[in-house]
Amino acid sequence: MDPGYEPSYSPHFVLSFMQKSVLLLLLLVSLSSCDSQVSVENKLDQGMVVSAHPLASEVGRSILLKGGNAFDAAIATNFALAVVYPRAGNLGGGGFATFRLQNGGYGSLDFRERAPKDARRDMYLDSLGEVVPDLSKKGPLSIGVPGTVEGMVQLHKKYGKLSWRDVVAPAIELAEGGHALSPYNAEMLFRYQKEFHEVNEDTILFTAQGWLPGDILYQPALASTLKLIAAEGRDGFYKGITAKYMTESINDRGGILSIRDLKTYEAIWRETVRDSIGEYTIVSMAPPSSGGVAILQLLKSYMMLKPDKLKPNSSEYIHFISEIAKRVYSDRAQYLGDPDFVQVPIDSLISEAYLRKRMAGINLNTNSSSADIEGPQVEVIESHETTHLSVVDENGNCVSLTTTLNSNFGSKLFISEAGFFMNNEMDDFSAKPGTPNQFGLLGAEANAIAPKKRMLSSMSPTIVLKNGQPHFILGTPGGSTIITNVFLNILNLIEHDMSPKEAVDFPRFHHQWLPDVIYLEYKLADSSLISELSLKGHDVEIWNSIGLQEAIYINDSLEVFGVHDETRGEGIALGTKEMNPQP
Repeated sequence: MDPGYEPSYSPHFVLSFMQKSVLLLLLLVSLSSCDSQVSVENKLDQGMVVSAHPLASEVGRSILLKGGNAFDAAIATNFALAVVYPRAGNLGGGGFATFRLQNGGYGSLDFRERAPKDARRDMYLDSLGEVVPDLSKKGPLSIGVPGTVEGMVQLHKKYGKLSWRDVVAPAIELAEGGHALSPYNAEMLFRYQKEFHEVNEDTILFTAQGWLPGDILYQPALASTLKLIAAEGRDGFYKGITAKYMTESINDRGGILSIRDLKTYEAIWRETVRDSIGEYTIVSMAPPSSGGVAILQLLKSYMMLKPDKLKPNSSEYIHFISEIAKRVYSDRAQYLGDPDFVQVPIDSLISEAYLRKRMAGINLNTNSSSADIEGPQVEVIESHETTHLSVVDENGNCVSLTTTLNSNFGSKLFISEAGFFMNNEMDDFSAKPGTPNQFGLLGAEANAIAPKKRMLSSMSPTIVLKNGQPHFILGTPGGSTIITNVFLNILNLIEHDMSPKEAVDFPRFHHQWLPDVIYLEYKLADSSLISELSLKGHDVEIWNSIGLQEAIYINDSLEVFGVHDETRGEGIALGTKEMNPQP
């Protein structure tokens, strides 16, 4: 685009450059100028918030400085992401939270979307029984009942310290007062305009000319919705005018979301999946997230079977882990789903006896054909846009929270009167068992569509303990790559003795059983490495990046460090004290 080009915007969306700069400066100052109310009895040297956007992290930090705990800060950060990170932050999506309390207790909350009551098993198939392209990925029929707002309400009701209005207020300020678009977010809004207009037609939020970095995005409709949520809690979203806007916008375009679907949606408190590996304990999310089970399968299999002297990111290392991952992702497709609808054999899947038997066919020198690995019968073999935040307060409460719209901007359907995008989470079901979704992931009967059922997810909010104390709080976006991403980062830290920054920065790779391909980040695109993997029988594909870790590291001296994946994203880690140097 010509740098001198000045597009035609709606006047309430744009300010002069000087006005933009002043407004952003005032906003940052107002969010960070709170007096600290921290008690001298705190155990850690500081609280910390890490998220995918600097303004959202600043909101979380300001809540900690007001005396809020990790739950308050996580909720406020999550609402802020709905304003400043609209491609994944959301009101119209869902997610999971894993947490550890300062008293040593564990817990998790499932606020994953679920299928509307009128959903049908074959709703995405044509008269010949074949999947209709894009029907589960774009537009009104791709939308699941959103869970994010109910999730935040329940987290606050059980564990929040500040008032509900206090934790929602910063997001209202950002929506009403406007925020400057970063280069990346401006580019994303511009990139998807064609799809926005295809799905919405009548929306005026996205102009045909696109956006430029630094443009101020005002969101008055979203501010009004957030005010209703602040005043009425869940009823401000799942009932009344917001529910009316959602159902009318969706159903006028051919969707099936009902007022009853919204009124009856509930978040579910679930047991965490956890197990110990030496001095470390891994605490992660249970189904309908596949993350906790799969990460433990990967870690335990690696630790049990690892050959001597495996060098990280050597061809031998990548081959060995890919062989393990094939079997884990095959299990994911075969066994995992919503535990309220299907029996998921978690204990068996992560048992040492099962894993030894499952991994017995691994050859250290030759690729196992994915087609020969037991799993759902298929003819062939999750967009990657999710967002994660990690928070710890000075008392030691830890929250690892991942939320998503699924694809970039979800279904692309924008509720213009209420100011937010709706998810396209129905694509995470098996539209036709044995047929891949948008991420190439397969599902079997366990993840078939059913009314009110929650779709399987790869989201993996995780907490690693060392000798019983919080050590690493992490998670990432990335669709199907989330599981291997979190696994590799944990492995880098506890097995390869990398510093937290080295662990997060280290180049990544991914295998998901089908398609039978190893995906390498571009930093691993070395001709000799690719040649060695090819000699072992692997097909290789190069990706620009895999995941976007937002992590917190706590060392043995109880010093707290934020570790943002700065080589892959534009977020930030902010502590309640002056920022410590990277560990």
